[in-house]
Amino acid sequence: MGVRQKKDNTMLIDKIKEVAQPLCRAENFELVHLEYVQGNRENIVRLFLDKPTGITLDDCIYVSRQLGDLIDVQIEDIGSYRLEVSSPGPNRPLNKKEDFQRFKGEKVKIQTNELVENKKKFTGILEIINDDSVVIAVDGKKVEIKDHAISKAILAGQ
Repeated sequence: MGVRQKKDNTMLIDKIKEVAQPLCRAENFELVHLEYVQGNRENIVRLFLDKPTGITLDDCIYVSRQLGDLIDVQIEDIGSYRLEVSSPGPNRPLNKKEDFQRFKGEKVKIQTNELVENKKKFTGILEIINDDSVVIAVDGKKVEIKDHAISKAILAGQ
């Protein structure tokens, strides 16, 4: 994939977010993640939504219908696409500081882009959320991971 194509996808994702965010806010859904995937036969717009009580199939159908119409009307250069709306599932990504706060006490998996205590992958209980780091309990030992070092963080599921 060329740099120009990737840039165009980023711009398209931003346009889709501009359309999706007001709808999600109005319906009290959290837009956890949005991606645009170019396929061989069709392109895919994929949204992951959450809410405190969990996302239902009816929620997904509702948002899919509403958002599909909004995208078709408001985004001229999207072309042909398939819209997928779902829950982030048991391995929900933790993207924002608020996500870490919300899931304090839960089991998480964190990958880092630099060595932290000679490792780059951690699974443990999310215990402390500081301004610039998080602390997780890994096998009874507390490990502090700076925010800038986190490349990926997800709930560990059950």
